[in-house]
Amino acid sequence: MASKELTYVQAVREALGEEMQRDERVIIMGEDVKINVWAATRDLYKDYGDRVINCPLSESGFSGAAIGAAMTGMRPVVEIMYPDFTMYAADSIANQAAKYRYMCGGGEFKVPVVFRIAGSGNSGPSGCHHGQSLEATFIHFPGLKVIFASTPRDAKGLLKAAIREDNPILFYEHKLLYGVKGEVPEGDYVLPIGQADVKREGSDVTIVSYAWTLHKALRAAEQLAQEGIEAEVIDLRTLRPLDKECILKSVAKTSKLVTAEEGTKMGGMGAEIAAMVAEEGLDYLDAPIKRVASAEWIIASSDYAGQMGIPQEADIIRAVKELV
Repeated sequence: MASKELTYVQAVREALGEEMQRDERVIIMGEDVKINVWAATRDLYKDYGDRVINCPLSESGFSGAAIGAAMTGMRPVVEIMYPDFTMYAADSIANQAAKYRYMCGGGEFKVPVVFRIAGSGNSGPSGCHHGQSLEATFIHFPGLKVIFASTPRDAKGLLKAAIREDNPILFYEHKLLYGVKGEVPEGDYVLPIGQADVKREGSDVTIVSYAWTLHKALRAAEQLAQEGIEAEVIDLRTLRPLDKECILKSVAKTSKLVTAEEGTKMGGMGAEIAAMVAEEGLDYLDAPIKRVASAEWIIASSDYAGQMGIPQEADIIRAVKELV
């Protein structure tokens, strides 16, 4: 299949436009989605009119409306500008969308709604109310699927797959990835939800990561290779369901595991992965699991201070060297 170079945000916008053209039930809802601060939905209203719906500043309100629309046959894609704002919509997402298929008619109801969330990047002047990494919060709820793509190709293919799903999905997009460029297949394609991707093969240690930190892990792996340490780097892509098979297969090969994420350690993705490997693959390990995560902090409102709190390549390299 031929490909073209797109930025991450262009890939997201292309996925939305293609799915709206393919299926008239697909609608977009959220705050400022016609102008759009992130440009992911900008100008789509020119082609799709009233199917792009600017909503009042009430995440709880328009998330609930989207769930109702989904249950009556529509396929809403809801933009929630920042992960922090998902707390306003948490009841609609975790107590309603996640449960209806279990509660009503033995699965008769479907809730095909996607919540797009411009996540993380927790440094900069936006401060503590606009930059948390809360994706691990929602892996706790059965009935939800949680996706966090790391490349333009994966973002487009996974978003298209999410829109076609009959289950509620949280689709995170790291805002520092929006300008990252990559090759994206031309034409219609989808990627499987629930499958991780080995972005770099190696034999000495497994590094599991996702989103912006995944790129830091890849750079760290290249630096480690110069010192004779070959790291295998796994991109989770989907946080729930978790691709256990991919992780365990890699750990069985390398016998060492490092997780790297932008959220905090307590209750994070690294904690879930470490627990799973300890339960199902302990015999593979010949060293303790290392978790690299953000500081236990309230996010600083400056770029300099913010960078001090989130994991960098050096932190990943240090964790690997403590094992190898």
